[in-house]
Amino acid sequence: MIPDISPNLPIFTRRSCRKYTTQVPSRPLVEQVIQAGLYAPSGHNGQSWLILTVMNPEIQERLRHINAQIMGTDSDPFYGAPVIIIVLGDTTKRTYECDGALALGNMMLEAHRLGMASCWINRAKETFALPEWKEWLRSLNIEADRYEGIGHLALGFADGPLPAPMPRKPHRTLWID
Repeated sequence: MIPDISPNLPIFTRRSCRKYTTQVPSRPLVEQVIQAGLYAPSGHNGQSWLILTVMNPEIQERLRHINAQIMGTDSDPFYGAPVIIIVLGDTTKRTYECDGALALGNMMLEAHRLGMASCWINRAKETFALPEWKEWLRSLNIEADRYEGIGHLALGFADGPLPAPMPRKPHRTLWID
């Protein structure tokens, strides 16, 4: 049996947020979250991700719309978060998907440590495979055919308490001595 480590550490208390206040986190707070993503481990230290922070309401609305469309819903897939962070992976690097996932994980933990809330939002791969979004990347001088969407991060402040942790499923570890 694995010993129970302090349940107050951010990794044990972070939960996905699905309802945000309209309060926009300060730029220094968001920059700290991004910095945590930049320090994520990566295969052969390839640092194969690009992190785009979208504060522009028009671009956010376009992202909300396309994500809802891909999901087949009319609801806001970003749950009203005032900040949307996009992680793209450099497909010329063998470990780009795992590297991008680690960057997202680091950012979620740092956001929680700083008192913010976050939620990993899928569908970045589908979004940035679309011609209109490839063109948007090109408008930012990003090689659109080289980068693939890994995930989005909804970021802000929780509007209410986050859910309690669910019990961990048993029998998911095995020691081989």
